[in-house]
Amino acid sequence: MSDILEGRCLCGAVKIRVDGAHDPRSGACHCRRCQRWTGGLFLCFEADAEAVSVEGPVTRYQSSAFAERAFCSTCGSHLWMRDTDEEDEGYDLMPGLFDAALSWPLRSEIYADRAMASVRLEGDHKRVTRDEYEAQNPYIDGDV
Repeated sequence: MSDILEGRCLCGAVKIRVDGAHDPRSGACHCRRCQRWTGGLFLCFEADAEAVSVEGPVTRYQSSAFAERAFCSTCGSHLWMRDTDEEDEGYDLMPGLFDAALSWPLRSEIYADRAMASVRLEGDHKRVTRDEYEAQNPYIDGDV
């Protein structure tokens, strides 16, 4: 999908514009790193790197050898997670920054077997366990 999306952090200091290819469905992650970062559940949607422009005070944190997480330097709002092992890697943006995302369905869940009891998700979407995900993707060893 390629509609223009405009989003912002809680304080409005960071503005994100998506003008190009993105997937208007959210994905969820229940790994321990995401639980620690978000307090329970990480939600994101995918956007091509060339479609995303960002203005404002952003702090990036290299959370693993292959990924960074970004947040507003002023209010701390989470902005994205992004693979850094390839230069043109897209963004996993936080849907809550964008008003348009209010009606988007859930696309998938990873680490579904690791979900906290308080944030288990219902519905008919793709679910992948920790073992299934780690068999096909990079991960942090021992992240329990």
